Amino acid sequence: MLNRILSFSLENRLGVLSIALLMCITGLYIARLMNVDVFPDLTAPTVTLLTEAHGMESEEVEKLVTYQLEIALNGSPNVRRIRSSSAAGISIVWIEFDWGTDIYRARQIVSERIPMVRENLPSGIGAPTMAPISSIMGEVMLLGITPDSLLPMELRTIAEWTIRPRLKAIGGVANVIVIGGDYKQYQVLADPVKMKHYGVSLSELHEKVGESNVNVPGGFLNQYGNQYIVKGSGRAYAIDDLEEAVVKSINGQSIKIKDVAVVQIGAADKIGDGSLNASPAVILTISKQPWC
Repeated sequence: MLNRILSFSLENRLGVLSIALLMCITGLYIARLMNVDVFPDLTAPTVTLLTEAHGMESEEVEKLVTYQLEIALNGSPNVRRIRSSSAAGISIVWIEFDWGTDIYRARQIVSERIPMVRENLPSGIGAPTMAPISSIMGEVMLLGITPDSLLPMELRTIAEWTIRPRLKAIGGVANVIVIGGDYKQYQVLADPVKMKHYGVSLSELHEKVGESNVNVPGGFLNQYGNQYIVKGSGRAYAIDDLEEAVVKSINGQSIKIKDVAVVQIGAADKIGDGSLNASPAVILTISKQPWC
């Protein structure tokens, strides 16, 4: 058999060389269009579902959030496996589809199932959100930022609001996760003694703090042939704006937030932290989109 192949190739040199040249040109053309990856994608099409549950322990998150999502997603078309992880304050559900399933169709199937479970979730739970399209092999870079003269809160703020948006604007970047530093918060620290003195309950204070940080639309005003937009501006942009918000009125005297609480800028409670070379740092995890 091998002798016949060699004899045929020697007798038809021109044809064999033409076929070899054509295959080389085709291979080079296809190689230019192929995606460049260190490793091939070894995971089935997967949709990640994230749900925030602030203030809930992992056992409650598992029973009241994760389990409800799994029930709603079970039986979806082309689903091969559902995995989940419940931690304090967050639920993560991975829905794996059959090999060859279009990822956008898979996300559509999951998005159609989400409204079925929202009514069964406890009040105060964030809406289930699908993570960007990514892969287990898509983590391409870990970027560490160390402070020089900046505080950890300032460094985290720069990473969240300046560096992260610019990285996400790069084509092919699926997601950028920020870890470490201090997350900036406007904190209202209630004083129980003052609240009791003025007769203000914690629920009243919580409600008024939320209402003091909103803008209210007022429609349009038509005057002299012009149309003006009316808006009630109540958004708080500084500590003073929150402190001056009125909680209640007693005998004509306005009780403000600053009378029953201390308003300050502080760091949110955190479970973990980030470090680089054994020094505190802010870490940015950059993931790329598949097929990019």
